[in-house]
Amino acid sequence: MLAAMKLILRWLLLAAALLLVAHLYRGVIVESFGSALIAAFVIGLFNTLVRPLLVLLTLPITLLTLGLFLFVINALMFWWAASVLDGFSVTGFGAALIGSLIYSLCCMVIDVAMERIFRRT
Repeated sequence: MLAAMKLILRWLLLAAALLLVAHLYRGVIVESFGSALIAAFVIGLFNTLVRPLLVLLTLPITLLTLGLFLFVINALMFWWAASVLDGFSVTGFGAALIGSLIYSLCCMVIDVAMERIFRRT
């Protein structure tokens, strides 16, 4: 039961983070919290299913750029999610790159906070 609660709480927080990204950066548009929930789910799904394959396929260029190409892969996942959803849009690849960076920072903060809140003692 605790694992399900953690998953739902993380999903809600990631949707709120997506709304924060849209508020902070004009290149990312999220119409409602419902759209943010769906977008957070789809971004998570893409990052779980597609991102590992892209990382593997682009390993040589990732090594050549010392890992900086991973930012491009994150931006592609963000941009792709925006292209398949209504209510969530990105104005271009540059906006996807900046939006994905802000979203990734928010995700790191959320993960650290959740780890501290749900720490087993």
